[in-house]
Amino acid sequence: MLDIISSLGNNKPKLLLHVCCGPCFTIPYEYLKDHFKITLYFNNSNIYPYEEYKRRLDELKRYCFEINADIDIVIKPYDNEKYMEDILPLKDIKEGGTRCFLCYEKRLSDAYKFAYDNNFDFVSSVMSISRYKNADKINEIGYKYQNIYPSVKWLYADFKKENGYEKSKEIILKHHMYFQHYCGCSISYDEYLKKEKNEK
Repeated sequence: MLDIISSLGNNKPKLLLHVCCGPCFTIPYEYLKDHFKITLYFNNSNIYPYEEYKRRLDELKRYCFEINADIDIVIKPYDNEKYMEDILPLKDIKEGGTRCFLCYEKRLSDAYKFAYDNNFDFVSSVMSISRYKNADKINEIGYKYQNIYPSVKWLYADFKKENGYEKSKEIILKHHMYFQHYCGCSISYDEYLKKEKNEK
């Protein structure tokens, strides 16, 4: 990512940045804001229930407002039932494996198609900042779709590097941001509820 940024000079290419929530957006935005014309793409029908989806979206909007980010947010209509049709059969696979990789791919393939249709120069995602998400797999998927849509480049990123996650927590605390307790889907939600019950 830094090599690409250093090659841009004074240009600010159009970047479609897939974003899943406010906390994960914090550090990626700090890295990218001076180098790209950023549009956020919120296509997260994986999140369950709808109230949680809405809370994460509202928190993202609030944070953008608080930091005076002049940034557009494209919001794809929520459809959890359709989104989960091919993920639910994988519910017995441990979180962090094949089931999650499919979830990454569904969102990134959709983002890439939108970027191609709307003449963006780059696509990337904030997801690699999470300690629980596989940055190598996210980037592998990104490069796959760069080959399908070669006019749109994938911006490699691993936002966990250089203490990115720890730095994001400082911003989260400063802005009193809602920090979710599970990844997002109904499967991870059920696992979270079971854990909460067992700890009581």
